[in-house]
Amino acid sequence: PVPVVYCGLFPVETTQYQLLRESLERLCLNDASLQFEPESSSAMGFGFRCGFLGLLHMEIVQQRLEREYNLDLIVTAPSVAYRVTLLDGSLLEVDSPAKLVDPEKMKAIEEPYVSLEIFCPKEYSGALMELAQDRRGEYVELKFLTDRRCSIR
Repeated sequence: PVPVVYCGLFPVETTQYQLLRESLERLCLNDASLQFEPESSSAMGFGFRCGFLGLLHMEIVQQRLEREYNLDLIVTAPSVAYRVTLLDGSLLEVDSPAKLVDPEKMKAIEEPYVSLEIFCPKEYSGALMELAQDRRGEYVELKFLTDRRCSIR
């Protein structure tokens, strides 16, 4: 599985850096979808850039690190990987805003999206459409399948 959500994990206490590394290595033994690499920040020191299957996966890993390994963590805002097309036609995959190249060297930048269809009781359709729009979703179609169920695309 390929990670789709990335964030930085930094120990609050710099002395816990090695413990964080070892803890992530242990978690990776049972979780092949978890990826990490060293990262440093002038504000937060040394930590790791981690890749997850989604926000829930990220939250579970964070909680396990805090509970099972007694780590105090600083977690950066989650982001997704962007595909950048450079002026020379080459492609870059960028998983952190800090890794973006000079905008003058970019031809295009793309972010992942999903096309989905939601099946639900019709009384939830309004709230689900609002939730999708709040997350930059684009409404395509609403179909009433029965008098009680509908699909939203």
